Amino acid sequence: MIVLVEKHPGYWKIILNRPDRLNALNIEMHAALMAALAEADADPDCRALLVTGAGRGFCAGQDLGDVAVTKDGPPDLKDLLDRYNGLVRKLRGLAMPVVCAVNGVAAGAGANLALACDIVLAAKSASFIQAFGRIGLIPDFGGTWVLPRLVGMARARALAILAEPLPAERAAEWGLIWRAIDDDRLMEEAHALATRLAKQATIGIALAKRALDAAETNTFDAQLDLERDLQDEAGHTPDYAEGVRAFLEKRAPHFTGRR
Repeated sequence: MIVLVEKHPGYWKIILNRPDRLNALNIEMHAALMAALAEADADPDCRALLVTGAGRGFCAGQDLGDVAVTKDGPPDLKDLLDRYNGLVRKLRGLAMPVVCAVNGVAAGAGANLALACDIVLAAKSASFIQAFGRIGLIPDFGGTWVLPRLVGMARARALAILAEPLPAERAAEWGLIWRAIDDDRLMEEAHALATRLAKQATIGIALAKRALDAAETNTFDAQLDLERDLQDEAGHTPDYAEGVRAFLEKRAPHFTGRR
């Protein structure tokens, strides 16, 4: 299967599975990944996701064999991006935390697929490459939006224009990702993080994600109003009541992620 799904207690692990092509994206993988995300989103027992790649790379970006210029002319990149934009919107909009474990190179759309996740861990041997400039294209999959917000405009411009690899440890220093981890400990750390997140108050996490996304365009006053409304929504969840009880009783909370 081109996308593998492992179901763990409280979370799912989704694995891009074209290791012979460094998990490069094609139409089949896009459809399989969309289906996996939709299925996870619909499962009330799935409260977190862990996304990674099979083999020695995370994702080499778009499979260029599928979008080569032929005697009939250039490919329809607008149609391709309409499909992929739906995927990145689905991923960012999930009402659960999403961890990405970048186990090797993340290039082009593969880099920006990783950056669409909530918390990105990467093996120290991994690298992130905005490779689009090497073939005369621009960053897509949300890259032009997320890069300047994570690392600032000067670094975003250099990453996009130079198309040079950014090692994982420097990516962490720049704030592009959360942490760079020794290769042999990456998946152990990623599973531990997904397990931890699946036990948290995941409705509150989903609301925090909404607030942080809105902050990119809101005025300060509008953000204060949004915080008020989302906080009120969070305060009416069973997890909030359980969190307060647990704090007062000096015990660990047992969150359910249910409304």
